[in-house]
Amino acid sequence: MGLWRTLEVPAWLPWTILVLVAAQRFLELLISRRNTARLLAQGAREVAGGHYPLLIGLHVLWLGALALWMWPRPPVLNVPCTGAYILLQAARAWTMLSLGPYWTTRIITLPGAPLVRRGPYRFIRHPNYAIVILEVAVLPLALGAWPVAVVFSPLNAIVLGIRIRAENAALAGRAAVASATS
Repeated sequence: MGLWRTLEVPAWLPWTILVLVAAQRFLELLISRRNTARLLAQGAREVAGGHYPLLIGLHVLWLGALALWMWPRPPVLNVPCTGAYILLQAARAWTMLSLGPYWTTRIITLPGAPLVRRGPYRFIRHPNYAIVILEVAVLPLALGAWPVAVVFSPLNAIVLGIRIRAENAALAGRAAVASATS
């Protein structure tokens, strides 16, 4: 079996995967909401929240586009891409666990809080964004929806570019404080 060979599978399997991804995203929003409320109560502030609806909207449209692509077509699954997506979920969990109570879907900064330098943050500055970039491409490929990957990957890159610049600016002051106190 070649790397890009797609298998026909029972109809329920790709739909189950899509529903599980949507449920995961919803659960993450609940965790984020809880963490955000806790951080704000401790004196944190949200930075650059104006792009947040765009970020959420893009992910909703991405999931919707996957459903629309899958609806009239025979159910297929690319096994290597599905495996890669599962590995990405393990990386996502590692990232979330490494940030612990600081993990949110918004840019929230708590003055005086140390920058996280454990887990994947030892190797890359924004591991969650690297994972999301790959997810937006890999899940459609796993489900045989390559046009969704082609359309949404560049859109996602644009939105994440805005977000990463805003987050870097927000963290720059904390990084300077951390360097001065080291």
